[in-house]
Amino acid sequence: MTRPTPKEIKPIALVAGVPVDDEIATRISNSIGPAFEGFAAIAGTLPFDLEPALYPIAQTQKVSK
Repeated sequence: MTRPTPKEIKPIALVAGVPVDDEIATRISNSIGPAFEGFAAIAGTLPFDLEPALYPIAQTQKVSK
């Protein structure tokens, strides 16, 4: 997980339907960059079972014995 650059942010924003110019992409990069840097030390170490989208499935799944 690395800090996204304005060059990476522009196509992501375009796909999301919110095209941005170079100045806005730079501002977004500067705004979210510190969060990426803060998690850099543990990037790739969290287990996949912490992915929250699967919680409802896991909570309602019946266990077969």
